[in-house]
Amino acid sequence: MMTMSHTSPSAPVSPMSMFAVRKSNAGAGPAPALAGDGVGGTVVKVNATARVFSQGDPADAVYYVRSGLVRLTIVSSTGKEAVLGTAGKGQFFGESCLAGARVRIKSATAVTECELLRVEKGVMLRALHQNTHWAELFVEKLLARNIRYEEDLVDQLLNSSEKRLARALLLMAGVGHAAAPETVVLKISQETLAEMVGTTRSRVSSFMNRFRSLGYIDYDRSGLHVHRSLLTVVLR
Repeated sequence: MMTMSHTSPSAPVSPMSMFAVRKSNAGAGPAPALAGDGVGGTVVKVNATARVFSQGDPADAVYYVRSGLVRLTIVSSTGKEAVLGTAGKGQFFGESCLAGARVRIKSATAVTECELLRVEKGVMLRALHQNTHWAELFVEKLLARNIRYEEDLVDQLLNSSEKRLARALLLMAGVGHAAAPETVVLKISQETLAEMVGTTRSRVSSFMNRFRSLGYIDYDRSGLHVHRSLLTVVLR
């Protein structure tokens, strides 16, 4: 079961589980670009593997990722599921509601523990019309994500499964950003990685063993350690 709660003691409890919600202001977040913008929202904490929303749910809000990683998927009429991409820290998702969509055409699931800012559709539309800084941030993030999706498509069409896995790990670890540490710890299953890369779990296991033997990654109780040296697999 998934429980939803607000800071108010009289708030109703939803039948959803692993989805704790508390009211907050956008300015409370760690992202400087959001501080002081006066955009009202709800801070949502989501446990790993929990659904943020499902395909077919009402499209009534936009989400901003303050921390964590969200996987976006779609299921065909025959039941086949495809991974459309991911949304990480500093990215928006669920914006189709702003273009008139009434229901979600895809599902969003937390890959890791996440902290999200949920902005209601009406609030978001007013902010985009009235707040120039917020509108610029939103457009900037969407353009960056579209470029990422194009890169993902090229990666899927032209690169081997091994390179796609290495790239997925590096992107999730934020390697390539100036402030990224040399080694980043991820908590993600090989089954999820296989879905994201578009291959089997056995192949992912084989590639991960190879990366580990070469010193590109390590495992321990805290999770998967991704080293910057993994870039070698992508760049070679």
